[in-house]
Amino acid sequence: MAIVVIVQHEIFRQKWATALQAQDPGLPVSVYPEVTDSGAVDFALAWRPPQGVFNRFPNLKVIASAGAGVDHILKDPDISPEITITRVVDRQLTHDMTSYLIAQVYGYLRNLPGYHDLQRQEKWQPGKYLMERQARIGIMGMGVLGQDAALKLRQLGFPVKGWSRSPKEVAGIEVLAGEARLKEFLQHTDVLICLLPLTAKTRNILNRQTFQALPGGAFVINVARGEHLVEEDLLAALESGHLAGACLDVFREEPLPQGHPFWRHPNIIITPHVASITSPESVAPQIVANYHRLQRGEPLQNVVSRQAGY
Repeated sequence: MAIVVIVQHEIFRQKWATALQAQDPGLPVSVYPEVTDSGAVDFALAWRPPQGVFNRFPNLKVIASAGAGVDHILKDPDISPEITITRVVDRQLTHDMTSYLIAQVYGYLRNLPGYHDLQRQEKWQPGKYLMERQARIGIMGMGVLGQDAALKLRQLGFPVKGWSRSPKEVAGIEVLAGEARLKEFLQHTDVLICLLPLTAKTRNILNRQTFQALPGGAFVINVARGEHLVEEDLLAALESGHLAGACLDVFREEPLPQGHPFWRHPNIIITPHVASITSPESVAPQIVANYHRLQRGEPLQNVVSRQAGY
């Protein structure tokens, strides 16, 4: 049987194929759309695949997301329930996400964007800054990424709490769970970080009610999915002064369209979905290992629950 690479960006397609074959030179790999025998494909590696593409492979048994998220796969209603979906869990990916979050949190504490603006105006205007103990961090989503960020931010001296839709046990971190405790979590959060998976229940969760529950002057960081954020509600919360600012790495439409109000907003930091980028070389070993598990009839790693959405 064979594996097919179905990746949206052409520049990454061959990189993935090369990384997979570097792990196993005998691995039968094809790159979509150049597939000569679709019936031989039983394993697909995908990132933002075209809608309905998996129907072209009648013997497909596994779809492996090329990243930590799987919403780009689950949104296709035509995928057979018999097909197993997996996701990436990668130490480098996790490290990169936490590093990005630490950088943005310290940028907020030290008002680095404000000093960049003053530099452009040639103004020497020293200001106060917050210390770690004065910035309560709240992380929405306590999976692998959320737990790593929580533990490392706590090590730096930040008060950290987590929130998840279902109960989680994380050593040294208080995790509040469920809708009933969301408001309590938000009321004690100065820096809100969204790392939630995108599901029907988390879509639009960064909304007016969420922002209103935060203390005045709070800062929001979204590195999960653009669909978590109600854009108009964020702009309104910033304009009212209730929120001090936001850092956005993900957007409903990517690239962010020219003329979008986020581009020139003085209190919004934009990065182009670079908080954590999957490295084919780093991730290829687990993809190849799962491919061989499939061939041997063994249980796969990092299997996704379709019902939960992650």
